Amino acid sequence: MLPQALDSGRRISRHIMTLFLFTKSDVLTTLLPVTLFALANAPHPHPHPHATRILEIIIWIWIHLLKFDISNQIQDPEEDKRNKPDRPLPSGRITTQNAADVRWLLVPVCLMFSAMYGGQTLASSACFEALSIWYNEFGGHKFALSKNILTAVGYTCLEAGATIVAGSSPCLDSISARAVAFSCAVFATTLHAQDFKGEEGDRFVGRRTLVTLFPTFARISMSIGVPLWSFFLSRLWNVDSICSIAFIAYGTVVGGRFMVYRTASADKQSCKLYSVSDLEELEVSPC
Repeated sequence: MLPQALDSGRRISRHIMTLFLFTKSDVLTTLLPVTLFALANAPHPHPHPHATRILEIIIWIWIHLLKFDISNQIQDPEEDKRNKPDRPLPSGRITTQNAADVRWLLVPVCLMFSAMYGGQTLASSACFEALSIWYNEFGGHKFALSKNILTAVGYTCLEAGATIVAGSSPCLDSISARAVAFSCAVFATTLHAQDFKGEEGDRFVGRRTLVTLFPTFARISMSIGVPLWSFFLSRLWNVDSICSIAFIAYGTVVGGRFMVYRTASADKQSCKLYSVSDLEELEVSPC
């Protein structure tokens, strides 16, 4: 009896690890920033959110991420064999067909879970699914403009839904809605920061990103856009002078790195610092 229980436990642990590996690369770039954004910007927030509420936020974001990442990774598993062999598909932890089954099974799960928090959360979930299909199944990720816009709007859907889950109201108030809107604008104009580190792979498969099509312009836009957004947001939310200076200085350093350091390893580091600047955006949000 005990060996059977241990065997079952190992199989369950393996399945959980497989699902986690689909989303591993998005933990620091999406799961953590969106969770903190939701807690900071929730309408009528709980003064001291219970651990269960924080867990609900994380689960809501994660299952939507999981659904999207599976959809994305089953599109071209051969590319992952070259660039990311530790992912579930190239490593043989799961077959493409089984992954696709999980991806479509998660659609009603996400919708039903979202419906528990009201119409706006359900709409955010449905919109995120529609964008996911456009981005993955219909190839929206293959073109520079549509990739940035689709990713930014998709990210915004996650922020909007998670923000409502974090609060005590079934809808966004005007301040929270404005914060989500500006977040979308920031991502739409700077999200190509994440394409620098994968430029070589994108060129190899013929993917048309802003970085592969207009590399010089892409770097200039980062060196100007990140500090400008840092300045604008600090003014918009009336952040005190010391914090504003620190926020703008960090944005200037991050943006400048993309112009000064242009190796593959430097771009990876710059992308990590860009992700941290996403977290710092929370410091100038209307919490």
